[in-house]
Amino acid sequence: MAPTASPLKLKAQVLCDGELAMGPGKAALLEAIAITGSLSAAGRRLGFSYRRTWLLADTMNRCWRTPLITTAHGGSKGGGASLTPLGETVLSRYRALETAIADAASAPGAALLEDLLPEPRSSRAT
Repeated sequence: MAPTASPLKLKAQVLCDGELAMGPGKAALLEAIAITGSLSAAGRRLGFSYRRTWLLADTMNRCWRTPLITTAHGGSKGGGASLTPLGETVLSRYRALETAIADAASAPGAALLEDLLPEPRSSRAT
């Protein structure tokens, strides 16, 4: 098994009364929407079902002061999705938070990993 980039995995999650308002998957979805201009295309790009994509978008739109994503239904002018100004701001601030966490954890993380084995020893049946 090939080693991963780092054995230390940090994850920032923002909760809204127990609901996950923002996390790595939701941030990735916002980025994919910004790139594709479509909720369904963004979900496909990430390997998410349309239902999962829609539920993630709905949760984000319910948890923030104003929606992060706007959608337009298909028709003669076509449909689509885009980030609202708050969506762009929240995504940018979330990515900044991830960077700050990684920077702050660098030294203590390295110290923690000093005694970590490259892979687990085999278990011994008793």
